[in-house]
Amino acid sequence: MFNQNIKSPVNIPVSKIHPFEGNPYKVLDNEEMNFLIESIQQQGILTPIVVRPLENTKDEYEVISGHRRLHATVKAGMKEVPAFIYAVTRDEAAIMLVDSNLHREHILPSEKAFAYKLKLEAMKHQGITCGQVGHKSRDEISDTDSGRQIQRYIRLTYLIPELLDLVDEEKIALTPAVELSYLNEVEQADLVEEISACDATPNLSQAQRLRAISREEGLTPEDIGEILAEEKANQREKIKIPAERIRKYFPKSYTTEQIEEAIIKICESRYRARQGRDAR
Repeated sequence: MFNQNIKSPVNIPVSKIHPFEGNPYKVLDNEEMNFLIESIQQQGILTPIVVRPLENTKDEYEVISGHRRLHATVKAGMKEVPAFIYAVTRDEAAIMLVDSNLHREHILPSEKAFAYKLKLEAMKHQGITCGQVGHKSRDEISDTDSGRQIQRYIRLTYLIPELLDLVDEEKIALTPAVELSYLNEVEQADLVEEISACDATPNLSQAQRLRAISREEGLTPEDIGEILAEEKANQREKIKIPAERIRKYFPKSYTTEQIEEAIIKICESRYRARQGRDAR
C-alpha cells in the first residue's frame, strides 16, 4: 500500500510523534503488547512506522501506521523510533490508516465500525462517490465486506460505549446490535441497566421489538425488562447425554427420536411407581 521505494526511514524522537486523532483501532496493554515490548527491547523496531508531518507545526508528526509499535517503543523505554515520512493530507492519511489495519487477524466490531466510518468520511471529503455505500463502494471501502455489511458496521457507531463493549465481548451479536443502534441514548442507557438486572441480552427478535416500540410510542425501562425477561430457546436448561453411552441399551434400528421417546417413557414409568410408593 505504501510506496517505500522512494523513501528511507529516519529516526524520530517519540516525543515528536502523536497518535492519529480519531484512530479507530484500540491500543491495549495486553499479552500481545507485552510480547511486542519484549521483542523491541531485544531486537529493536524491525518494521518502521509510517507518519505524516502535522500541519502548522515544526517537526511534529502524526501516526498513519504503527500505533501499537509506537506505544511499545515508549513502554520499552526507547527515545526514538524509525519512521517513513509521507507528506499526505489528513483524508489521505485516514484512508491509508484504515487500509493498513483492516487485514489484521483480530479486529473488534467497534474497530471496524469506526474504521469504515472514518474512511467513508475521508472519501467524501475527497469527492469520491460512494452512492448508498452499496454497489460499487464495496471495492472502494473494503475488499472483504459487502456494502450492506459496511452499513451495518457503521450503524454500531450510534451505540453508547457500554452497549458497544457488549458487542465487542460477543454478548450481543452484530445484527441485533444494529437494531439497538436506532434507540435513543436514554433508551440505550436504560437497556444497559436492564441487561445487568436481568442478566440477559436481547436476541434479534427482541431487538427488533425494542426498536419498534421505541419508534411507535417510546421505550420505557418496564418495556425493556418485560422483553428481556422472556425465556429464550437457547437459554432453556438441557440435559445432554453422549449417544455412545445409551445406544447399546436400545435396538440398532432405533432412531435418535425413538431413543429420546423411550427414555421419556422410562422416566414417566419410574415417576408413577415412585408416586405410588409415596402414597402408601
